[in-house]
Amino acid sequence: MTERDPAIPIPDRLTVYGADWCGDCRRTRRFLDGAGIDYRYVDLTADPRQRDVLEAAGYRAIPVVVTPDGQVMVEPSVWELEQRLGLR
Repeated sequence: MTERDPAIPIPDRLTVYGADWCGDCRRTRRFLDGAGIDYRYVDLTADPRQRDVLEAAGYRAIPVVVTPDGQVMVEPSVWELEQRLGLR
């Protein structure tokens, strides 16, 4: 799902909210690293305030990927990331 969500702060660069124990989060990070995409990673286990922001906005699944134009992707596939980032 890709949409603009006013409850999530708009970052200055691609931001991935996730946790190290999450397989989908590791897959997303591997893809971004392999594609040479600059991004910020927010570990929700280490930063509970950020987890609270996501939960208050209604997001329970991770990773949550937010683009600099405010688009939000929840548990995106590699295909969705490629499409959104203009890699395909």
